[in-house]
This record gives sequence, C-alpha cells and structure tokens, in this order.
Amino acid sequence: MAARGRRTQRRNQVLSREQIIDTAIELLDTGGEGALTIRALTERLATGSGAIYYHVGNRDELLDTVTETVVTAALATKPTRAPATPEDEIRVVALALFDAIAAHQWLATRLILQIIRNPVGPVTVGIFERIGRQVGALGVPRASWFDATSALVHYILGAVSQNAHIDGDTSGVDADADREEFFGAAAAAWQELDPEDYPFTHAIIGQMSEHDDREQFLTGIAIVLDGLTHLR
Repeated sequence: MAARGRRTQRRNQVLSREQIIDTAIELLDTGGEGALTIRALTERLATGSGAIYYHVGNRDELLDTVTETVVTAALATKPTRAPATPEDEIRVVALALFDAIAAHQWLATRLILQIIRNPVGPVTVGIFERIGRQVGALGVPRASWFDATSALVHYILGAVSQNAHIDGDTSGVDADADREEFFGAAAAAWQELDPEDYPFTHAIIGQMSEHDDREQFLTGIAIVLDGLTHLR
C-alpha cells in the first residue's frame, strides 16, 4: 500500500494544469459537453479526482477555463502582412473566432454563456478590447464606441454560432449530415415553392447552394465595417 501511495503521489506531481485542459478539450471535441466528466478525465489521465479539482476546480470551472483557453488563443492571432489596417485586424480576429468555433463545436454555446454570465471575465473583456481598439482606430466617434463595437461583436458571435449549428450542433440537426446534402435538400425544397409568392427565394437558390461560409462571413464583416466608418 505504501508503494502504491508513493506512485500515486509521483503521478499527481507530474500532472499539469495544461494536460488537464488539453485532455478536456479532446473530450469535448470528440463527444461534446456530455463527454466531459471528472470521471472521464481521471480515467484518461490515470489520476484521481483530487488532482483534477486541485488544478482546475469543478466541472463548470473547467468548462470556463477551456473556453477561455481557446478564445484567448484566437484573440492572439495577428495579421500576416504589415502594416495592418484596423480592417485587417478585425477581419483576422473575426476569422480566428470563426475557425475556432468551426473546430470546436461545443465552443459556441460556452462562449455565449461566458459573455452573458461573466461580463467582466477575460473572454468578454478580451473580445471587446481586441475589437474595440480597432473600432476606435477606424475613426468611429468615441461616443459611439460601445454601440459600434457591440454591433460588430454581436454580428461575429451570431454568425459563427449559426455556422456551428449548421455544421453539426445537437439542436435538431444530424451531427453526421453532409454539408452539401444539407444545402442540396434545402435548395430542392425552395425550388418547390411558388415563384410568384417567393421570387427572391427562387433568385438566390443557386447562391445558397454554392456559397462559402467563410466568404459569406467576411462579406458581413465588410458590410458592418462600411457602416461603422460612416458614423459621425
């Protein structure tokens, strides 16, 4: 028993907070929030629950931590070309968030929850600071900084969350559904609508079927930025 106790102590000493976070992200990516349990972590890391709680707290605290970890990494993304314009900076960070949520389907919900529940937390403040500085650099009047930044952040989060839902969230969409099949079925259904009642819908069927999500996202960013630059 003494030898086993020494082995357990040695094993817990080498276990790091980063290992727990990385393993938690792997579990979330593989099976969603339901797959992330303290028991699953202890089994995957061959450790005890005490070590998990010591490093990262309870499950809710761990979910906040992994969300912060992924979002912080996305916010640290910088433009590849220099000098970068405010528009470049905003597009880069917006795409980084877009790609992070595309890579981690669980992230959209956790990100929104963090912003709602913890407006002074590092996720909320980090996003507003990273975007807001560039809104100011665009020449938006100081009195409009909050409204302008909020509008841009709301667009970014809304668009990336919708994309995550289409790509396989758990709310009424088959997680294994093929994107091409999804939009193909939607196009076929739209085609059956009466063109006299739905002329616009018929006009965009081809565009809807062939659109690129990232390009569409960037188009939205460009429209919002164009509007912001005209604020006086």
